[in-house]
Amino acid sequence: MAAEFLRSGHVDGFARENLPSRETWPDLRLAEAGLSYPDRLNVVTELLDRHVAEGRGSRTAIIAPGLEWSYADLAEKVNRIANVLVRDLGLTAGNRVLLRAANTPMMVAAYLAVLKAGGIAVATMPMLRVGELVYPIRKARIALALCDDRIVADLAAAQAQAPELKRIVTWGGDGEDSLDALMRRDDYESFAAADTSRDDVCLIGFTSGTTGEPKGTMHFHQDLLAICDAYGARVLKASPDDRFIGSPPLAFTFGLGGLVLFPMRIGAAMVLPDKAGPPDLIDAIERYKASVSFTAPTAYRAMLDKLDGRDISSLRICVSAGEALPKPTFDAWQAKTGLPLMDGIGATEMLHIFIGAARDKIRPGSTGLPVPGYEAKIVDEEGREVADGIAGRLAVRGPTGCRYLADARQARYVLDGWNVTGDTYLRDSDGYFWYQARSDDMIISAGYNIAGPEVEVCLLTHEAVAECGVVGAPCPDRGQIVKAYIVLRSGLTGDAGLAKALQEHVKAGLAPYKYPRAIAFVDALPKTATGKLQRFALRQMARDES
Repeated sequence: MAAEFLRSGHVDGFARENLPSRETWPDLRLAEAGLSYPDRLNVVTELLDRHVAEGRGSRTAIIAPGLEWSYADLAEKVNRIANVLVRDLGLTAGNRVLLRAANTPMMVAAYLAVLKAGGIAVATMPMLRVGELVYPIRKARIALALCDDRIVADLAAAQAQAPELKRIVTWGGDGEDSLDALMRRDDYESFAAADTSRDDVCLIGFTSGTTGEPKGTMHFHQDLLAICDAYGARVLKASPDDRFIGSPPLAFTFGLGGLVLFPMRIGAAMVLPDKAGPPDLIDAIERYKASVSFTAPTAYRAMLDKLDGRDISSLRICVSAGEALPKPTFDAWQAKTGLPLMDGIGATEMLHIFIGAARDKIRPGSTGLPVPGYEAKIVDEEGREVADGIAGRLAVRGPTGCRYLADARQARYVLDGWNVTGDTYLRDSDGYFWYQARSDDMIISAGYNIAGPEVEVCLLTHEAVAECGVVGAPCPDRGQIVKAYIVLRSGLTGDAGLAKALQEHVKAGLAPYKYPRAIAFVDALPKTATGKLQRFALRQMARDES
């Protein structure tokens, strides 16, 4: 990347002003990856408008229950929303817009409209609770939100605690001020894409973070194309005739890439069922003849016992990411379906998968090889590369990389231009990478990243809890589960009823998938001489008790 920024298309300079200092950036190796994009770039022009302009507007873009949009249909929806954003809601290029919805056609259209209008999308999962919504609103200084009317309650409650959020506009309702009503204006069919640069920020994706405080990862217009032209073109190798389906929310960059960006880059279709649990995925694959699947190993495991008598013969590519893929899951899926699972590791900081293997290069049990355009190595605690066969910290660099929003943790993630992901790996003599463990306190359960300290903070708000420690415990079905070790206040006794009450307490305060599925009541927690919680000791206890 050039030493200086290109001329920004943003009027609101918040994003550039809050990027980390250049000396703490990773080495963004776009040219070395064989990728090149024009200086003036709006990613929606490439992903959507190009197909219409080049005569592919009639191709199917989105399939959902009772709905099918062509690329031309989607382009018109995007234009109408973009006009609403600018002409009715006063969006200025560079403003952040919070998006809150499930994986629906309107969520896709709204996301693209924000980018086309020069805004910065901050997508959030529908499961997030009030407190979890307040943080990104305040951190990214978000003044406008677009939200599915069915799940607006928590966002409205968050607005009361986050005065930065001035307006919420919903879709799916009947009001005169709804997005649906505003979109219907006669002269809103066309919209000229904002004149953004390729290094203008277009999305901020918030991580779970190991401290309980999420990190905002900032990505450029060029980054969204780079993952399509690296992993999508060189490893996934899908066809314009494919239909993509999966379970990850679009608020996860895994879902954004796999379900929206990759198909749109090649003019393929995305399938967005109302529900995306394992049984629902099977139903949708069978009904809509989906051919490319993106989901976590947990979902593939859960689908195995439900495949008898079902026709999923349309499937030809199955991508697994979000957590480590156990070899028994790989073997069982291939035995049942005849299809290999394409394992991969990505990170919100890197935007998408940077190590994986094309279908003809898979080694079961291994994550794979660096995606062409990326480099990876194993380093020790001092950042020195170690020999093949030695476990250490995974470091990677390529056309995408970590840039945290106003966060001192940038200096810990990037070391000498390399992104150090927080995963422990080893590389074999053939260059394949083999996952060993997480290097931090993150719990990965059924593909979801859960920060143990965040759950601890929630548990400590319950009147019965004196102290607690939360770690991941091994689980054959979910990879890991959240397990809480709890010291109760004096005079209280732990039993099944109290454990259930504590679980419900966490579900009420955090996204439900974060609740502790196992609770152990203990007399004391392991601590250092200075009184710090020894999570490694708790992890060992959890392993021994499993």
